[in-house]
Amino acid sequence: QVQLVESGGGSEQAGGSLRLSCAASGNTRSTDCMAWFRQAPGKEREGVAAIDSWGSTYYTDTVKGRFTISQDNAKSTLYLQMNSLKPEDSAMYYCAARDRACFKDNYGDSGAYAIWGQGTRVTVSS
Repeated sequence: QVQLVESGGGSEQAGGSLRLSCAASGNTRSTDCMAWFRQAPGKEREGVAAIDSWGSTYYTDTVKGRFTISQDNAKSTLYLQMNSLKPEDSAMYYCAARDRACFKDNYGDSGAYAIWGQGTRVTVSS
């Protein structure tokens, strides 16, 4: 089983940057896709970005060009570099993993991910 622990959240002003990390332990070789989701109060959980075992990446339109997802070669740590932050980026951010490949049309399906971290909060002030 894989365990995920997020870190790196905090408060930042609009235009600033934050880097989220997700430490993965356990049988990480079984994960073919890892992703970042976020959920703001009163809103549904949203797929932000995903990366598969072959290095393909996927982003929701609202973060393209501002956020970058990456992971180390051992798949032990997943990152989300967030630049040019906006107040609407404020949310709880979750790391998630699945044992099947993800694609452009399904990476944001939260129900397809069996493993989740506890979340880290990001607050962006204007």
